[in-house]
Amino acid sequence: MNNEHSFKWDAVYDVIVLGFGGAGATAARFAADSGAKVLLVDSAPEGHEGGNTRYAGQMVGAGTDYEALKKYHENLAAPLQPDKEPFHNLIEGMANMSEYFEKYLGVKPVSMKKLLAGTPSTKYVTEYPELPCADSYDDYLVHNGTSDAALWKLLRQKVLDRSEKITVWYSSPAKHLIQDGASRIVLGAQIERDYVLRNIKANNGVVLAVGGFENNKEMIQTFLQSSYLSPIGSLYNKGDGIKMLEEVNAQLWNMRSFESLGQFHGLSPRQKEGIRSTYALNVFWSEIANGSAIVVGEDGSRYFNEAELNRHGHIYNHGDWVVPLNQNHPYMIFDQEKYEELLNEPDDGLKVPHFLDNIIKANSIADLASAIGKDPEVLSQTISEFNFMAQQGKDYAYHRDPATLRAFSQNGPFYAIALRQNMLNTQGGGRRDGHAQVLDPNGTPIPHLFEAGELGSPFVNKYTTGGNIADCLISGKIAGENAAVAKQDMSRIGTADLNSAPINDNFVASSDEGDQKFKVGPNQYLGYSNQGMGDGVVVRTTLDESGKIADVEILKQTESDDYGSKAVKELPQKMVEQNTYDVDAVSGASETSRAIKEAVKDSLSKAKKK
Repeated sequence: MNNEHSFKWDAVYDVIVLGFGGAGATAARFAADSGAKVLLVDSAPEGHEGGNTRYAGQMVGAGTDYEALKKYHENLAAPLQPDKEPFHNLIEGMANMSEYFEKYLGVKPVSMKKLLAGTPSTKYVTEYPELPCADSYDDYLVHNGTSDAALWKLLRQKVLDRSEKITVWYSSPAKHLIQDGASRIVLGAQIERDYVLRNIKANNGVVLAVGGFENNKEMIQTFLQSSYLSPIGSLYNKGDGIKMLEEVNAQLWNMRSFESLGQFHGLSPRQKEGIRSTYALNVFWSEIANGSAIVVGEDGSRYFNEAELNRHGHIYNHGDWVVPLNQNHPYMIFDQEKYEELLNEPDDGLKVPHFLDNIIKANSIADLASAIGKDPEVLSQTISEFNFMAQQGKDYAYHRDPATLRAFSQNGPFYAIALRQNMLNTQGGGRRDGHAQVLDPNGTPIPHLFEAGELGSPFVNKYTTGGNIADCLISGKIAGENAAVAKQDMSRIGTADLNSAPINDNFVASSDEGDQKFKVGPNQYLGYSNQGMGDGVVVRTTLDESGKIADVEILKQTESDDYGSKAVKELPQKMVEQNTYDVDAVSGASETSRAIKEAVKDSLSKAKKK
């Protein structure tokens, strides 16, 4: 940014936090608690902020024994070496997570390990039980429930509770950092607000918490050597943080590190590009890879053990667990017997609604190969070899559990479902020190620039459940508090420069958070629910003269655009037809359905009182 005389600041804050996800919400909250006036911005529209934290399972990595946790995570990183200071912060924060929950979140942690004690599902807490001190690890929940955005809503509310100190802007992507050329001090950020680039000054610091590059195909190709990976979380993580870090000559790290989720080493039913992928947790896929079913790659051959539970996309590879290079067009192949098993499995069991909707059917393996673009000879040979190994009771190729092997039928029909490698999150970003300061290539902090969350997280190799959410809480607090500290180095900047540029008095920097008023007429009642995956549901229920439900209007909702929108459309009509809020949930949208039902129930309770 050059020092032109026409340059003006549009607004001035003590701290600017870029990204309203778990890390950004935490950084803004702690910066405000340190006395700073904070601007918190996000590229997503209201109700879709939250980054990957909104869509995560809400599990937070934790434990109580620092030394044991340290040893476990050192082995997760091996043979790579994590940076000492941020690694220490992460482990210390995990070891004290119970205190963090009670002191800063106002809840007593619920231990996943205790909830799952005595069940096979304990393996999903300790993903690498063979490593030393693995038993030291746990996941904490803010209540007895997962995958329901409960933690995210709590973090978001902490921001809203500090509205006097924190201004929130939605649909306002950060485009550039503003840096003084001589001192390298980051003075602020250029933010697109209502399609106009605004120059916003930060007196004390800027926190980058914009997440990774899951939705940037160019960066996926550059850093991960893949053409496209289907995102599971936010659609707004587009690598903006990487671009801004490069602008200020920051040192990048962990750019190859990323995670997937679900069975088949992170494969999901294939969606169009730009749409959030559906996925199933390993525990719900146990039957899919059991029997006459395989997964094939580009040429129609198998390339991994389908029945082996992956570890966040990592699969076993000669003594280690790695994320393999993805196949561009993988398919699940199965026969009629397996099709009937899947057909009779309820959606709630598979946790992948409409799994069989886009099935491809053929009367022979050769015809099926042609239909899905595979080499007929290779696919036929693959099936023959699989059948032989099933009859022998031994998978010589990938050592699949013999109990899961069943030969394909000699007669058709045969089926295929298109899959795609999914993307949970990337870990790469700016290298940071123990104060969450971003470092340059020489290891020197870039003045006034801080970082938190998945952008530049300290995970360098193997990853286990809850780690990123824990880092959001830990690094977010460190970054927010350090960014809020008044800096003594502004004297290094001259007077006739960007720092002393005039303020644009014509720009009003108001917050997007405000009270919404909804009107009601005769026999109309408002209802509210904070359930669901969005920021809350508001309904207006109209009763007829006899007290029956005449209409249900959803006045506000920010649920997901896929199955959530289906529930928004279908449930009100069902409630009117059946004259009750207690209708069947829409398949695949259980959380949204619950929110709508609770909101209508709330409105009916008000009608009853009146």
